Amino acid sequence: MNNDARYPESAPNLRMLSAFVDDELSENETAAVREHLAHDEQAAAQVAAWRAQKAALRALCGATVRDDSQFVVLHARTPWWRKAVLAACWLVAGAGLALALGPLVPRLTGGDTMSFARRADIAYAVYTPERRHPVEVAAAEEEHLINWLSKRLNRQLSVPSLQEYGYSLVGGRLLPGEAGPAAQFMYENPTGGRLTLYVTGVPKDETAFRLFRDGNRRTFYWVNDGMGYALSGPIAEGKLRTIAIDVCSALGGRPEAWQ
Repeated sequence: MNNDARYPESAPNLRMLSAFVDDELSENETAAVREHLAHDEQAAAQVAAWRAQKAALRALCGATVRDDSQFVVLHARTPWWRKAVLAACWLVAGAGLALALGPLVPRLTGGDTMSFARRADIAYAVYTPERRHPVEVAAAEEEHLINWLSKRLNRQLSVPSLQEYGYSLVGGRLLPGEAGPAAQFMYENPTGGRLTLYVTGVPKDETAFRLFRDGNRRTFYWVNDGMGYALSGPIAEGKLRTIAIDVCSALGGRPEAWQ
């Protein structure tokens, strides 16, 4: 067995996971890590958290990452402890972003913002600009994506089709929620416009259907059977509402209660 082509069978180490997040592994190593993450919930959650924190740091600093960047970054072999410190810095930066954005988030139409709607909006702002890594698992592996996220959220999930509105599934990712894991599914239309569906468990059940605004972004969100759903995008409010009603119905909700 070639140890360079397989992820260690022992507990995941910070150096390998950090290198995976930084795209520093070979193709064989990357494939091996992906296979390992599919069966190691703790490691998968760690990777998802680091990616979210890294993206939050970029958003906080206003950095723009381009595929055709005209500069070269030299990557030396970094000791594991330095990457551990870097991971801790991402954690602090992520927390700082949440604190910084919190007071700036506008009020809801019809009530206070539930925290998962705010998280859904921030996740939209962080991940939809990504071109190389907008999702963790692509739509080509939809069955694996659904099974993986269903297992992590401890609820059988489904991905509603938005084809009739011109949006195709890009894929999805695991995110850290307020009190547990959350899932984000991303859709894209032919012009590159994107919508996201955020799903997470919530302790409060209600039938209210609410709107959250931040700049040109809008999020319609609702709660059904102990799960919170939030559909986010920059499209017209009426169109987004229509799509949200169809999504709610497809996921077993009762949108007629909103009328």
